[in-house]
Amino acid sequence: MNKRRRLLITGTLLLAAAVPAADAAYLLLKAQLAQILIAQAWDETSTSPKNFHSGHVKAWPWADTHPVARLKIDNLDLDTWVLNGSSGTSLAFGAGLNEGSAAIGDNGLVMIGAHRDTHFKNLDRIKVGHAIRLQDTDRQWHTYHVTHIGIADSRIDSLPVIEDAARLALITCYPFNTLSVGGPLRFVVEAQKVG
Repeated sequence: MNKRRRLLITGTLLLAAAVPAADAAYLLLKAQLAQILIAQAWDETSTSPKNFHSGHVKAWPWADTHPVARLKIDNLDLDTWVLNGSSGTSLAFGAGLNEGSAAIGDNGLVMIGAHRDTHFKNLDRIKVGHAIRLQDTDRQWHTYHVTHIGIADSRIDSLPVIEDAARLALITCYPFNTLSVGGPLRFVVEAQKVG
């Protein structure tokens, strides 16, 4: 094989490898920029008197969601914003508050979901007794303690709704660290509000 042909093949292979790498870098950069914009929207939502009653500021003009809470689990070094809704679009940028959830801190069940490989990537390290803190748009912190950790089959299992207690469920796909996606199993962390 002549030198020119080898250079052409090498160049083609390098270009073919560069396209996915550039795409991955773009997605990572977009996700990091989104977190900065979501943090700014959260600060505006929770501190601006003009936003007090509407309760939300979009992170970018065309966003179809907005931050509604801040979630912290110190034992896992997890600190993230929770977006309104649990659609794929919302979950691409952060944890999502499930439609129909109780208000944060109120009696009923608050359900928050996130991807197992992004915002809930360390959730498999959580233990019964760990504290989960949620901050609402009034800047009030609500503390929940983990009471149960389990695996559920989304086709047949459901979470019981207990109206006389303030409960929290964090949900992500299961198993962790696998290449297959979209299975029916869910990792579920249940917690009860304290104080």
